[in-house]
Amino acid sequence: MTGNDVLKNLSEYNIWANQTMLDVFSSLPSVPNNAARLFSHALNAQAIWIARITGTQSPVKVWQEHNLEELKALHQSASYKIAELVANADETEFNRLIDYTNSLGQQYSTRVLDILTHAFNHATYHRAQTATDLRNNGHTPPNTDYVTYVRELMGQVF
Repeated sequence: MTGNDVLKNLSEYNIWANQTMLDVFSSLPSVPNNAARLFSHALNAQAIWIARITGTQSPVKVWQEHNLEELKALHQSASYKIAELVANADETEFNRLIDYTNSLGQQYSTRVLDILTHAFNHATYHRAQTATDLRNNGHTPPNTDYVTYVRELMGQVF
């Protein structure tokens, strides 16, 4: 398995995990405000990183909040676009340095490989925060563990 294979797996897991969270959101009478805020941030960050990699303007702000329908649309654009970037990247692209300014106005230069790795890790972190908030509000959060995704792919989820 190559580094590209690992990132491809993570990009597909990211799609699954984000959709799994959205499925739970869709089943609730209303999404707790903080859960929506945290998950909005996770998807916003993906869109922002995509914009930095592609040299385009971000369609969202870091902590911009979205309603359920907007979250679904952002997932469709950001989660799938980041997977597309991984699928189309080669070693040269993964090692390309991206110069960008973060939300605090600080300038950095980071490899595409490291940006993508961070984006998937960051999304996992904020999905966990979202799950905690759902539980704190009396809801059952989804299990979005990577191993659960793998088991589901292998037909081993009972």
